Amino acid sequence: MDTSTPHEPPYDLLGVGIGPFNLSLAALAEPVPGLRTLFCDQRPEFRWHHGMLVDGARMQVPFLADLVSLVDPTNPWSFLNYLRAQDRLFPFYFAERFQLPRREYDHYCRWAADRLPNCRFGAEVTALHRDGPLFRVELTDTATGRRSAVRARNLALGVGTRPVLPEAFAALADRPRAFHSAEYLDRRAELADARDITVVGSGQSGAEVFLDLLRRHQDDGVRLRWLTRTRALAPMEYSKLGLEHFTPDYTRYFHGLPGPVRDALVTAQWQLHKAASAETLAEIHDHLYERTIGRPIDTAPVEITPGTAVTAARPGPCGGLELDCRHTDSGAEHVLRTDAVVLATGYRAARPAALEPLAHLIDWDETGRYRVDLDHRVATRPELTGGLYVQNAELHTHGVGAPDLGLGAHRAAVILNAVTGRTVHRLPDRTAWTGFAPPGAPTAAPAAAGPVGAPIEQTPVVPHPQELTRAATVGR
Repeated sequence: MDTSTPHEPPYDLLGVGIGPFNLSLAALAEPVPGLRTLFCDQRPEFRWHHGMLVDGARMQVPFLADLVSLVDPTNPWSFLNYLRAQDRLFPFYFAERFQLPRREYDHYCRWAADRLPNCRFGAEVTALHRDGPLFRVELTDTATGRRSAVRARNLALGVGTRPVLPEAFAALADRPRAFHSAEYLDRRAELADARDITVVGSGQSGAEVFLDLLRRHQDDGVRLRWLTRTRALAPMEYSKLGLEHFTPDYTRYFHGLPGPVRDALVTAQWQLHKAASAETLAEIHDHLYERTIGRPIDTAPVEITPGTAVTAARPGPCGGLELDCRHTDSGAEHVLRTDAVVLATGYRAARPAALEPLAHLIDWDETGRYRVDLDHRVATRPELTGGLYVQNAELHTHGVGAPDLGLGAHRAAVILNAVTGRTVHRLPDRTAWTGFAPPGAPTAAPAAAGPVGAPIEQTPVVPHPQELTRAATVGR
């Protein structure tokens, strides 16, 4: 193995994985004088939910939820500066849309990732080791196979989430015409000759896949079906005060709650981060309305069935698929036969394999999850003094805002302030009108930043009774 020379200075911060959150961290860190950073990703280029860049799909957060603007709107990696570089400021101005097309957000991130000098693609982090007060990071060049190693004082894990294939669908893994919505655009051609297509999942991805299929199958006789476990296709909470759950104020409040309360809240708050947008649901209704003008609505080969759980799935006897279904309210069961299934069944935070050499030094909770402080630093054993930070792996400790793009820049700034031990980015003390704690109750404050690479006090976290298995939808 080729390794770094002993005289090469360590990086102050090394990011593992380059999704939007670590890209935000890279963008905010790049202009900081004297801060040495590197962000690595095994992929050859930046890609963001490429299987769901469906024409017409829009973000569920405003354009200000870019990589930097909610912390530093003067930063050169802002979305407005991207528009300027693309000569699109006037078209965007006249478009008068607060939410971006999803394809444009992806292009914006790729624009930044291609130009940030501290981002390295085609560099797989294969192992993370303790090296005294530092981390030793083993890298593999995915194009040449060349191996190397660098050292870092702090790490930021931003390896993202993985699509969830529910256990009920295990028998359909790797079969044609049965795939997760994350692969939708890549595998949509497999549905070309299907005469009966079923979409499973009530979130934004399920709604967008169902709408796209409706548009593609106008009057060709293909039956389209949308099954959801939720009892209603309720829209995502998007009131102005409701959105204050996606503020640092709510994050601090949530972090101070007992673990079992936090777990229960995340499940109960599904409509804040797992439902479909009211706009997408309205488009589906509008499409069906116009499609049935001049004829009874039951003549359209379309079924929308909420409150229905798929308990098992298997290949059918004649080449199709069979789904065992149970109606939640009545308990009635039936077998559904279909030609194809698209599973919009969410995502789950993944533990990177490269972390295994350090796993015994991490202070996991009783269910194997990270214990994460308000600075997004993971609790570790005393001998691991370097800072280990996580992004979008702290839903259980920081609440529904953890996967939200609107809090990405703020979280990156919190991490940078902690890593440097100073206020690199000034952050507001109050961000919401809502007072989430009762009057007079103490409110949690962000942990004090320490010097680069220094240990911080580890506060015990109340044990969590179960591992969360449901993850947020794309966008919010």
